[in-house]
Amino acid sequence: MTNPPLKNPVLLAWTTCPDEASAKALAAALVEARLATCVNRVGGVNSTYFWKGRVHEDTEILLIMKTTAARLPELEARLMVLHPYEMPELLAVEIVDGNENYLDWVRKGVALPDRG
Repeated sequence: MTNPPLKNPVLLAWTTCPDEASAKALAAALVEARLATCVNRVGGVNSTYFWKGRVHEDTEILLIMKTTAARLPELEARLMVLHPYEMPELLAVEIVDGNENYLDWVRKGVALPDRG
């Protein structure tokens, strides 16, 4: 059985940071601004990538951010201001199923106050 499409789907978004200090600061800023309900920091990610004409090898910190589709544009804008990289990675995928209590928690964590 397929669930109906959600009005404000939960997303997993991720980016990488060059070090723990920048990853921790970015995670805190996004959660404090209610652009992400939770951010996991995963250390020891080994990245191989092509940048400015050559192949690079670096160890990075992966941030896994839980947010909603409605908040992603603002999360992206904030990420571009705060991130130390010239062109930060930002990828997001929609969660199609999961623990509904957890998904509701994510939605509530980034919900904007009702101004009605």
